[in-house]
Amino acid sequence: MISRLLGALLAGCLFALPAVGFAAEPPAILLANVYSGQVDVSRYLVSEKLDGVRALWDGEMLRFRSGRAINAPAWFIAGLPKQPLDGELWIGRGQFERVSGIVRQQVPDDAAWREVRYMIFELPGAPGSFAERAEQIRQLVGQARLPWLFEIRQFFVPDRSILKEHLDEVVKAGGEGLMLHLAEAPYVTGRSDVLLKLKPWQDAEAEVIGLEPGKGRHTGQLGALRVRTPEGREFMLGTGLSDAQRKWPPAIGTTVTYRYRDLTASGLPRFASFLRIRGE
Repeated sequence: MISRLLGALLAGCLFALPAVGFAAEPPAILLANVYSGQVDVSRYLVSEKLDGVRALWDGEMLRFRSGRAINAPAWFIAGLPKQPLDGELWIGRGQFERVSGIVRQQVPDDAAWREVRYMIFELPGAPGSFAERAEQIRQLVGQARLPWLFEIRQFFVPDRSILKEHLDEVVKAGGEGLMLHLAEAPYVTGRSDVLLKLKPWQDAEAEVIGLEPGKGRHTGQLGALRVRTPEGREFMLGTGLSDAQRKWPPAIGTTVTYRYRDLTASGLPRFASFLRIRGE
């Protein structure tokens, strides 16, 4: 049975997944560049990078970064401020797959949503510097008094050595890394050095262009994904796949996220490992 299913996938058959929420144009949002150590870190506010699902509140509806509506329970959004918010739907460190499954259900599981927190890190379109907006976030969260609405704590560090100490502490506790947001920056959108991510591992995206059958204990299942980066580089991605993903591989054409340590001289990722199918 598994062999026949894998064969169908290898032949290029795609399975359509049910849509979640309502389609809409992707909103313009701020996206992070990778921290390279070439900036004055004392000018940035630092926070933990959460492994949650990014969610944007426009004052009426909660949406994924793709623009699709999130089917949250009515009680979850009822008390949110009318002001637009940008943040992460989060349960805890290392719980991405669980929170992703909860918030992407067509019919919300009320009990499961009780575990979800909305962690705010930005106020889209708001005036002032990021430091001023961070203070406004603190005030909005305090006024809302919702048990599931939180600000993401922002703090200054004096130098790179202290920044490294904070990174080590977060990673040791099971976190992903840190975010650095230029304190004096006005609200901007697009990919920018205004926002930087710092992690011991980097991540990137690639398109699945082929499915390689497994060998040995993976016979009859997926052995590795053949993927292509936006720059056109191709490589095999076999590490990091779960047993379920080997039985039911991502369809050809799917965009996946992988993690890697650094790049070879030819631009290929070293120690690449599958992380997840790209979310909404």
